Amino acid sequence: MQDDARYLKRKVTVGGLDVHPTEAALVVHYEVEASILAESGGHMLGDRKEGQKIIRVKSLSPTTDVGALAKKVVEECKLIPHSRLPEVEQLLYYLQNRKSSPVEGRLEKKEKRSVKPRELTPFEGMELNEEANITRVDEYVELLYEGIPEKIRGSALILQLARNPANLEELLHNEAALGALARVLREDWKQSVELATIIIYIFFCFSSFSQFHAVVSHYKIGALCMSVLEHELKRHDMWCEELRKKSKSAPENGTLRRDQDKALRKYQGLRAKQEQLLRVSIYLLLNLAEDTRTELKMRNKNIVALLVKVLDRDDEELLVLVVSFLKKLSIFLENKNDMAEVDTVERLARLVPCDHEDLLNVTLRLLFNLSFDSGLRAKMVEVGLLPKLTGLLGDENHRQIVMRTLYHISMDDRFKGMFVYTDCIPQLMQMLFECGEEETETELITICINLAANKKNAQLICEGNGLRMLMKRALKTKNCLLMKMIRNVSQHDGQTKPLFIDYVGDLAAEIRAEEEEEWVLECLGTLANLTIPDLDWELVLKEYNLVPFLKDRLKPGSAEDDLILEVVIMIGTVSMDDACAAMLAKSGIIPALIELLNAQQEDDEFVCQIVYVFYQMVFHQATRDVIIKDTQAPAYLTDLMHDKNAEIRKVCDNTLDIIAEYDEEWGRKIQSEKFRFHNNQWLEMVESRQADESETYLYDNDNDRTDLFYSADGITPGDGSISPDFFSDLHGQNGDSYHTEDDKDVFDMTSSSPGRPATAYGFRPDEQPLYQYT
Repeated sequence: MQDDARYLKRKVTVGGLDVHPTEAALVVHYEVEASILAESGGHMLGDRKEGQKIIRVKSLSPTTDVGALAKKVVEECKLIPHSRLPEVEQLLYYLQNRKSSPVEGRLEKKEKRSVKPRELTPFEGMELNEEANITRVDEYVELLYEGIPEKIRGSALILQLARNPANLEELLHNEAALGALARVLREDWKQSVELATIIIYIFFCFSSFSQFHAVVSHYKIGALCMSVLEHELKRHDMWCEELRKKSKSAPENGTLRRDQDKALRKYQGLRAKQEQLLRVSIYLLLNLAEDTRTELKMRNKNIVALLVKVLDRDDEELLVLVVSFLKKLSIFLENKNDMAEVDTVERLARLVPCDHEDLLNVTLRLLFNLSFDSGLRAKMVEVGLLPKLTGLLGDENHRQIVMRTLYHISMDDRFKGMFVYTDCIPQLMQMLFECGEEETETELITICINLAANKKNAQLICEGNGLRMLMKRALKTKNCLLMKMIRNVSQHDGQTKPLFIDYVGDLAAEIRAEEEEEWVLECLGTLANLTIPDLDWELVLKEYNLVPFLKDRLKPGSAEDDLILEVVIMIGTVSMDDACAAMLAKSGIIPALIELLNAQQEDDEFVCQIVYVFYQMVFHQATRDVIIKDTQAPAYLTDLMHDKNAEIRKVCDNTLDIIAEYDEEWGRKIQSEKFRFHNNQWLEMVESRQADESETYLYDNDNDRTDLFYSADGITPGDGSISPDFFSDLHGQNGDSYHTEDDKDVFDMTSSSPGRPATAYGFRPDEQPLYQYT
């Protein structure tokens, strides 16, 4: 047949175009079909072979003209047809913007992390003078059946090949090589740290690509790495204990001291090699943890506790890897709880701040994820992280993640006051005034809103021209969040509230129907907080014509419930003034309040604030008769006298006490109702005991007799006096408006109650915070 051969035909077909996985280069895949033809032209023999051509573009830089470079590549490479010029241009553009990574390329990558551990490079003792060749793999596998030195050499040569992604698929199909490597690792990893490190490194190269994870799992390399990690940490504990014993027992003897120094140097050398092994093992596990099922298996083998133990090391690259792994794990509740049990926060605290930029960044991100847990937030404050985090606010690279963590800490009442002892508030105020009027960062203003809920913080915020600057910017930009911060500041008595007298007119001018409802809500809430004795509310209501606005907004459904509630609170605040109370009573606001009470009778906050308005009305002689004789308010108050909410009962009792004192008819009705209710309770108690114990209770002395009359807790005492503490109880010690017991200490900035600190974006401390896990 060879004698008959006369012609050779060669055909080249271009396949796919791709980028090189590690270099600035294009890869052209092609297929060569060679045929041997007979003299007659008939086909005698044929063969096909795939190949690839690498086109390196070393001149490619961020400023390169990609279009011109693509034309040059197509002109010089005859394999690429001119019709594929747009594809070449797109690939070059990708290369131009690609960040260097040891495992990026055409192979499917696992998800990128915010801070990626650096590429693993050959460790000390792993580099060889000879260069490996893919065609000699079988020779290298033979070395794995010899002694430890030969096994190290053979595996190191295979590692050279595995570190080139182009060789991975060929190694993948060499089951003899992978099987031998897995067997040697299983049998000999305890005998040689170097050997274990090299073989795990080989499988790490496979783990860098998602489609090779099945191979790594098939040989159970992940489980082996877990065993290696646990064993090596125990060995390290033993080394430290032995070193401690030698240091403790060594007398002041020169010879023994030299032995101790020698032992220390030996320990340092062993630890360095061990950390190489830990690093490559943990990196492989991190890659495999891309699959949440595999991650769950690791969690069941106590991966969290093992990783946290490594945090005591000093190797920065190892720490970056460990903290990255912990950050990935921390998004799951079970892992977060595991971290809480092994003092993770205490170990992380020593890394903040640090000189290693990547380590600091990933540590801050892990702390942020942990800060979603209230117990871990408390631990962060306990270990002194608050001033450390505050000190990083000036660093542009870390400011955003630091502010988000500080936001979570500022949500907790226990820690708001601790910000006073840092320079956090001056920094935040400076940043607030430096940013553009329309560019206020969400993270920045939300922290300020939370911190303003603390009295000492509010005083610090108002220092100098703080309040004036805030008011000026808020009124100019109509920024609702900024006004929400001002509203929180306005709730504090003492030095703070009087500062707002100069801005009452500005705030009242914003309360108009044409303004945005959320903006009106914040301005109205700020005004309602200003329980200042010297403030002439009658003049304010008249000058800015607020009474019609307040009356219109009392109608159910006229606005959002938050705004309507704020209107009620505002009426309660201005009703402290005798003249204002009379003006409001004449305007017909009381029937509107009763109608609203009917509509919102299931909402304790509404009920309590409306009843408080009634209390203010009967407190003043000018409006007492209107409430008692011209409205049904006393009847409603009588019905609410036994409400299940203790605070509502308290306001009703005190209001009814005043009514009973000044109106005999209502006094008899109220006394009768209280007597009836008390008797019913007493009878129910007696019947219950009789049913349970089948006994008859007889009262034969005064001590056993149920008191059927009331003291100051019920009907007003004989002298007609009212407890001087009652008004302060309603408004709080700071004169803030009263709130129900159910809402006490609940911070919700979407609520309109004055005196209730607003938490950013309406999240309460027990609800989902503003930000998501990173």
